[in-house]
Amino acid sequence: MKIYHNPRCSKSRQGLAILEDSKLSFEIIKYLETPISKIELQEIIKLLGIAPIDLVRKNEAIWKENFKGKSLTDSEIITAMVENPKLIERPIVINNGKAIIGRPPEIIKSIL
Repeated sequence: MKIYHNPRCSKSRQGLAILEDSKLSFEIIKYLETPISKIELQEIIKLLGIAPIDLVRKNEAIWKENFKGKSLTDSEIITAMVENPKLIERPIVINNGKAIIGRPPEIIKSIL
């Protein structure tokens, strides 16, 4: 099991606490420090079963200033997230071939 975690995000910290309380073993990936590759991000999106745009944090300044209102392909959106990991919605938990965005954090319990 993995959690893609941003320690500065309260929802991500709440998600991490849920995993810690579960007593299950898991890996913490601090994706702002250890960037996600394009292939890895494509796999996460596939596991989530969503369009790449649905993983973007559209209120981030980077998005508003550089991408908002533009017609982008899925590949361009994924590249934007790889190059600007702050744009990736968080936390993401992957367990047994399933993935979920922990918003609200309690939803993480559904894949434990």
